[in-house]
Amino acid sequence: MLEALELARRGVGLASPNPTVGCVIVRGGAIVGRGLHEYRLRDHAEVRAVREAGGHVRGATAYVTLEPCCHQGRTAPCADLLVRSGVARVVVAAPDPNPQVNGRGIERIRAAGIPVEVGILRRRSERLIEPFACHVTTGRPLVVAKAGMTLDGRIGLRGQGRLHITSPDAAQFTQSLRHELDALLVGVGTILVDDPELTYRGMLPKGRALIRVILDSRLRTPQAARLFADSSSPAVVYCAADAGAQSRRGLERRGAEVVAVPRSRTGLSLSHVIEDLGRRDILGLLVEGGSSVHWSFLSLGAVDKFYFILAPSLLGGRKAVPVVGGRGFPDSASAPRFKIARIRRLGADTMLEAYPDCSRSLISPWLR
Repeated sequence: MLEALELARRGVGLASPNPTVGCVIVRGGAIVGRGLHEYRLRDHAEVRAVREAGGHVRGATAYVTLEPCCHQGRTAPCADLLVRSGVARVVVAAPDPNPQVNGRGIERIRAAGIPVEVGILRRRSERLIEPFACHVTTGRPLVVAKAGMTLDGRIGLRGQGRLHITSPDAAQFTQSLRHELDALLVGVGTILVDDPELTYRGMLPKGRALIRVILDSRLRTPQAARLFADSSSPAVVYCAADAGAQSRRGLERRGAEVVAVPRSRTGLSLSHVIEDLGRRDILGLLVEGGSSVHWSFLSLGAVDKFYFILAPSLLGGRKAVPVVGGRGFPDSASAPRFKIARIRRLGADTMLEAYPDCSRSLISPWLR
């Protein structure tokens, strides 16, 4: 199963909008077939593993990181494939949270007289399908926020432009998140201050182009912004219905898709934005800020996981911008609570992987 999980890990960034899955077939103590799922190649991990095993598959054990599917999609059901192949035993790390499967694939294999064991290294498998599980059960993407900050929780200085607070290791970690997730979101303030490209610049292959999402109620995004230099990654700008028509036409000429959504009390309706991204089969959304955007998502209870990256420095003073701005919470009782799932060093920085109590993730420590 460890080998199957490693195969599944190699499928991160390649399987979306499907889950990443690995399969290993073992006979006589030796691995005879391996497979992982890549969306562009269509075949599921079980299909590739069975094909590689060939005649050795009969009487073998199949180790699969996720319950084999039992419904017809782009491919035939993998549960039926394993039954036909003649495997003697199936070991599954985690059940498939997809309502179309959700135990039915396991039942179909057992009904054919083949024993199925479920749960070995389940947590590791669920971590790999965290965005898929959120999307397939809620219709909305897993919302992952990330912020690099000083020890006193500051991300910049007003009027000073972009500050490089965190280390190159933290920048590489950010690229790994952009590789894993399908879309990246910032507010127009970040565009005006930093003029970022918002691209994926990692070394690992990525199956889907990273969608750049801008929250810009009044369409203040400059047509000369650097993000428009890369036409291979789609740009979607969410605005209010009364935003200027001329600005809209200008951004559309630059290749952006401009989408009007209702307003909320604090800006644009993030619920409408998140639901629209879900309809686009965005499994995971990375929210990189800025300060007001983080407040908007947290105050709505829409963050499923937050990466706080702490640099060993301080800014202090009234000009320093907090990681979470906005109106703030009126008291500690109404503020979100977090549980720290992981602590990791990123060069000189420290990364905290934290889950708020509103998280919808299937591996949220609040569910334990």
